[in-house]
This record gives sequence, structure tokens and C-alpha cells, in this order.
Amino acid sequence: MSIYVGNLSYEVGQDDLKQVFEEYGVVKNVQLPTDRETGRLRGFGFVEMGTEAEETAAIEALDGAEWMGRNLKVNKAKPKEDRGSFGGDRRGNSSGGGYSRR
Repeated sequence: MSIYVGNLSYEVGQDDLKQVFEEYGVVKNVQLPTDRETGRLRGFGFVEMGTEAEETAAIEALDGAEWMGRNLKVNKAKPKEDRGSFGGDRRGNSSGGGYSRR
């Protein structure tokens, strides 16, 4: 399981985030997604810790904490949803922009 860390400064680096979370245990991995078009950080990241207890301690301590001028949003990461390539619901139906097809 990993931890979602939101509302990050766009100036944060992987080593910065790792140092903060190392206060609560072993950090196995840090990911900071970037925008495909601009290459700019997206303002959130994921941290994987050594144990569930370490993750819980980090979440409890850091959720809402101020860091680099921002209040962090820290919680258990949810599994990525398979959204498909064109949107719509799981059967591939789109809303049609609100128009009725009669």
C-alpha cells in the first residue's frame, strides 16, 4: 500500500519528500508524477513505507501539517481506476454531452 500526498509545492523534490517521511520509518519509494505536456510536477505524490504501522504514523502526523507554505493532504492511496481511453462509463457509454438521441 502507498500513501497519497496532496497539495504539494511545485518546488518539492523526491529527496525532500523522502526526508519528511523518514521521520516515521523506512521509505521504500517516492513518486512525483509530472504533467505529460509540460513536464511540470502535478502537485501530488505517492510514498511507499516499510510497514503499515509506519504508514499510519506518517498519515496521522502529516495530514493537515504545513510544509513548504502549504497544508498537506495525506491519506492511504486508493487504487488507480481504469478509466479507459475515451471516458464514459464501464460499458463504454458516454453521456453524449446532455443531448437526447431520438
